[in-house]
Amino acid sequence: MKILVTGASGQLGQDVVRIFEQAGHEVKGCTRAELDIADQQQCERVIGEYVPEAIIHCAAYTAVDAAEEDVDGAYRVNASGTRNIAVAAEKAGAKLVYISTDYVFDGNADRPYREYDNTAPQTVYGESKRAGEVLAQTLNSRYYIVRTSWVYGQYGGNFVKTMLKLGAEKDSLSVVHDQIGSPTYTVDLGRFLLQLIRTEKYGIYHASNSGHCSWHEFAQTIFQNAGLQVNVLPVKTEQFPRPAKRPAYSVMDHSAIRANDFEDLPHWRDGLERFLAEVKQ
Repeated sequence: MKILVTGASGQLGQDVVRIFEQAGHEVKGCTRAELDIADQQQCERVIGEYVPEAIIHCAAYTAVDAAEEDVDGAYRVNASGTRNIAVAAEKAGAKLVYISTDYVFDGNADRPYREYDNTAPQTVYGESKRAGEVLAQTLNSRYYIVRTSWVYGQYGGNFVKTMLKLGAEKDSLSVVHDQIGSPTYTVDLGRFLLQLIRTEKYGIYHASNSGHCSWHEFAQTIFQNAGLQVNVLPVKTEQFPRPAKRPAYSVMDHSAIRANDFEDLPHWRDGLERFLAEVKQ
């Protein structure tokens, strides 16, 4: 299958390109320099010339705190950029995979969020990603919206890499214990996308590694698995004020994965072990 990947130099994009190529697909990975998704004419030209059968839309404005000030920048990429990709994909007859986020929810639930629960984003980032979802659904007839959370991988900065760096320098760290979610390894997410794209099972999916934890438990597990002796002190979110509100609870139920007979993503502890083994190499 001919696949085009936006945001191909990003944390998820690099793994998606590699995983899809290894699976035998013909992949065109587009970095921002090669495809500025905010440029409608460029989107039409690049996608029109390549004529992909599917587009994995990984490009996004993901600076959660910066988005609170840079509202137009976040919407330019996450909303208008997604519209441009969705329209060009429809013209080319391509399936569209839009990568979305747990931030489309309010984070106040007492059970895992299901795919068709009402969204209520509390940040500019979450609002702009939700706008992208609406545009993808409205403008493309063959879409998959894939919401994920707490993503980490080999490329770019992320929580796991930060903890490994700090753990090598300090013997004590404070990490919030009142935010609960599901860490997601980019390789496991990429493999799920590979399953998804082979089907006509369009719609909304929640795809994170299974199980859940707090950031505090996640940090403790990182240090244990990496053999680092670090005392992780639990603290409350209010002790770490940030411009953008963090969801207190962002665990997502994978009902669409189960209902459509897909293989679920492995447990987050399993994903972390494989990632750390990869890092060691």
